[in-house]
Amino acid sequence: MSHTDARRGLIEKVWAAAWGQGDVDALDTLLSPAYLRHGGYPHPQDLNAFKATIVAIRAAFPDLVTMIDDVVVEGDKAAIRWHSTGTHENSFLGVPPTKRHIDVSGATFARFEEDRIVEEYVTWDPRALLSALGIIQVGQD
Repeated sequence: MSHTDARRGLIEKVWAAAWGQGDVDALDTLLSPAYLRHGGYPHPQDLNAFKATIVAIRAAFPDLVTMIDDVVVEGDKAAIRWHSTGTHENSFLGVPPTKRHIDVSGATFARFEEDRIVEEYVTWDPRALLSALGIIQVGQD
């Protein structure tokens, strides 16, 4: 197995454990202790803050399914295109449960140092989530 295939496989395995089953400690095999996640927050998240975010999202959307659509690994970089679906069953960011189904997508761009990801940049459209929850209307006159 090539180094590229090993990285791709590890990303897929860890995402399934963390996002799919809520086993956030699986992230320790993929992410560096010095990990930083950029995007969506005023300051980068460290590893513990990212784990807490996954736990909070999975608590609000207990049937959450996050699927990796594509993974491209080249050298010390990885690009991951993903989408998530779920039902808003519990409070999320102060929003009481709406029982609405959400479908959001985004991309994560990661940088490896040796065998661990040290930094990620995440991009997604939070308006899609807010619209699905009925908090805002998007694209309507």
